[in-house]
Amino acid sequence: MKTNSIDYKSIPGWGIDIDPENEPTYPMKNYTGDDHKRSVYERSEPQPVNIELLKSNERPAFSMVFGESIPPSGLSGMIRRYAFKHSEDRYRHWIPLILADRVNAWEGIVDDLKKGTIPNIFAERGMKSEMKYNAGPFAKKALTTVAVGIALYLLCRKKK
Repeated sequence: MKTNSIDYKSIPGWGIDIDPENEPTYPMKNYTGDDHKRSVYERSEPQPVNIELLKSNERPAFSMVFGESIPPSGLSGMIRRYAFKHSEDRYRHWIPLILADRVNAWEGIVDDLKKGTIPNIFAERGMKSEMKYNAGPFAKKALTTVAVGIALYLLCRKKK
């Protein structure tokens, strides 16, 4: 059996928090003595999973509490399911999630149009604030968008 021959006292800062009498927050903190027992507590019941919930493959279980606003659906849901099959340290996880957000925005617009509601894209994109607080770059962006739109229209028109 091999014994550990490291002298921990020679390591700077080692065991600095061992002595409860040497509490660095003493004058500000009401020390009750329970601070060293903070990891021993009764865990609450986890939130029941009653919707489709996507979970990282790096975590053993679902979070104790999570939001339930909208389960993944449609094309964006398929993209999200693909992303969650891959590790969080890969672009194959994060890039599809960014793409799924963009696709989901378009799905929302299509869904609004199906319901007969015309989306107010001007207000939803915050263009009023953009014009007020960022007028120069906003005008440049708007003119560029108009120029590209006209160019695309002319290109499509010539092909016919």
